Amino acid sequence: MTNTIKMTQVHSKRAIWSWAIYDWANSAFATVIMAGFFPVFFKQFWAAPLPATTSTFWLGMVNSAASLIIVLTAPVLGALADRLNAKKRFLLLFTVLGVFSSAALYWLAQGQWVLALAIYFIGLLGFSGSNIFYDALLVDVSQPHQYERVSSLGYAMGYLGGGVLFAINVVMTLHPDWFGLNDASAAVRWSLFSVAVWWGGFAIPIALWVTEQPNVGISPHQPFATVFFSVLRELWATLQLIRRLPNSFLCLLAYWFYIDGVDTIVRMAVDYGLSLGFAASDLMLSLLITQIIGFPAALLFGHLGEHWGAKNSILLSIAVYLLIVAAASQLQVVMHFYVLAAAIGLVQGGIQALSRALFAHLTPRYQTAQFFGFFNMVGKFAAVLGPALVAMTAALTNDTRLSLLPIAGLFIIGASLLWRVNLTDGKAAIAVLEQQTRST
Repeated sequence: MTNTIKMTQVHSKRAIWSWAIYDWANSAFATVIMAGFFPVFFKQFWAAPLPATTSTFWLGMVNSAASLIIVLTAPVLGALADRLNAKKRFLLLFTVLGVFSSAALYWLAQGQWVLALAIYFIGLLGFSGSNIFYDALLVDVSQPHQYERVSSLGYAMGYLGGGVLFAINVVMTLHPDWFGLNDASAAVRWSLFSVAVWWGGFAIPIALWVTEQPNVGISPHQPFATVFFSVLRELWATLQLIRRLPNSFLCLLAYWFYIDGVDTIVRMAVDYGLSLGFAASDLMLSLLITQIIGFPAALLFGHLGEHWGAKNSILLSIAVYLLIVAAASQLQVVMHFYVLAAAIGLVQGGIQALSRALFAHLTPRYQTAQFFGFFNMVGKFAAVLGPALVAMTAALTNDTRLSLLPIAGLFIIGASLLWRVNLTDGKAAIAVLEQQTRST
């Protein structure tokens, strides 16, 4: 009996680490390609013949189109994964899309901007799609009392993994001769290819050692067409179910507002710094600062969430974000920008990880992928209102430093909604649903 318990504990630890390492793997795409090299290399290499405004337009359109597709399909994909017991299989399928897209960018020649955008678009779908099922697998690798710590471990590994590869790639572009490369252009292409190797290689543990728990009452042998049309009918019922779970619904609504503020800061930070006249090298350094600090900070918030509660820890993070927004309005020198980058690193991973953990507590086990499909849909809808508020404020005030102030309103609305979430009542409602499912 003792040996069985020890084996279960070892298996659980191996599954948790295998799950967390996947964040180390796919964060390379977010950091190196999405935030780092693709936007710059696209404008200066693949789309060099195009006017700057035209290349910016097409890059923005592709980003928006990929987000829209995930918004529209995430609940359907999540529901299918639940019905087919296929969360891990779907994750690996989207991983393959992302890995091959990252590798394919290496072979594109200068001027092939249309093909570059098409491949990048597929990569975005692979990255965003895989996250739906990665988030949902949190409840398969950990117990409810571990959600905060395990979720934070994943984000911490993501910050560390993405930061390590990004730092290596930055050195490659600054000193290509150290790596036997002819110039910075070759270094960037190899950096893009390195994401494929990194992502694919570190995805192996989750493929081997994470086991998906079978859903109660679900037959794995139903024809796909039957399952698909059944899922379409169930989606509306699931949305109504979320609305009938007041704490789950409030959590989702609160997340919509405050994560919009978080994502707006992430997306607008570089443009904000450039508008204030800071050099691109300073902005790259600030990104590295955020990544480096984000690793231990995410782990710290995991422990904080376990002992103080995910809800209270998220509210603390929102308070720090309000201070960051206020401080940004007084920004004068690049050193202040570095300090804000460090402050963002302290709370960014924590608020993301604990939001996932909090919602996991308010999600029925038999519908995890479907619920997290809606969770990811809300996440993709984020950063829609925020950037518009920033743009309008900048235009009306003609002062970049004031443009982030309206984001404070998103954080305040999100915090006020989250304050009303009663986790005890929410868990009790979920337990009743699960009991009803088992009895039927």
